[in-house]
Amino acid sequence: MKYRILHKTAFRYSEPASLSQNELFLHPRKTETQRVMQSRLTIVPEPQYLQQRTDYFGNTAHVFMVQQPHDALTMNAVSTVETCLTVTPIAASTALWESVARRLTAPEGPAELAASQFVFVSPLITVSPEAMAYGRQSFPPGTPVLVGGLDLMRRIFTEFTYDKSATTVDTAVDQVLVDRKGVCQDFAHVAISCLRSLGLAARYVSGYLETSPSPGKPRLVGADASHAWVSLFVPDAGWVDLDPTNNMIAGENHITVAWGRDYGDITPVKGVVMGGGVHSLSVTVDVARQS
Repeated sequence: MKYRILHKTAFRYSEPASLSQNELFLHPRKTETQRVMQSRLTIVPEPQYLQQRTDYFGNTAHVFMVQQPHDALTMNAVSTVETCLTVTPIAASTALWESVARRLTAPEGPAELAASQFVFVSPLITVSPEAMAYGRQSFPPGTPVLVGGLDLMRRIFTEFTYDKSATTVDTAVDQVLVDRKGVCQDFAHVAISCLRSLGLAARYVSGYLETSPSPGKPRLVGADASHAWVSLFVPDAGWVDLDPTNNMIAGENHITVAWGRDYGDITPVKGVVMGGGVHSLSVTVDVARQS
């Protein structure tokens, strides 16, 4: 599949801001199943400082600073990517989850060593008794690790309600577990918390998902949004991306931008502004399939 992605973020200020500094994770990354054909970033007003860097996890980040008075700030990221189908291991043939957890405590190969860093708590991922109890329901003794991961994904999809008004970026995982409401970011965090509580390696993935209109309805330009899912480490197979928001293994219509320990590592747009008074924010994302 070939996609063109437009991600537009616009701030407007009630009075001029004297300085804005931001970090962006909007550049899709190259993977075994994804090729970045083109990616372009446009910032208005033009920043006095703009740097592209590769972060610890291999993601592309842009850091910029606008050092002149401005009453608006617009960031347009336009990318073209090509994706292909992911080869997923047979779930029942994957290693038992207990053995995976043991292997991650004393990793022997480079893949397990790299994965072991995603076993621990992180700023937005706690490992609580509640998360462990919820996760264990999908991982009884002797369960193949991917069978358990798929069941956990299914249960989050079935038992949690998608509600944009239920949470904010600061809502804790334990609170989402209590309320059973949230958005894709929350569902990914819940899954990661449950998996790590069992000693399994799970990372947070940000990106986009092509959405399809209802039958008979035209596709709405700009109606898509940033998406998030979880990636589970499966020894001898690598990472398997699970989308609990949609109860599906991520496929060729999932476009990966970045991955890290949690949302805080790869927030699409974050920064600080000096002055500006009251500000408003609008975000438009459009994922269009190309012929």
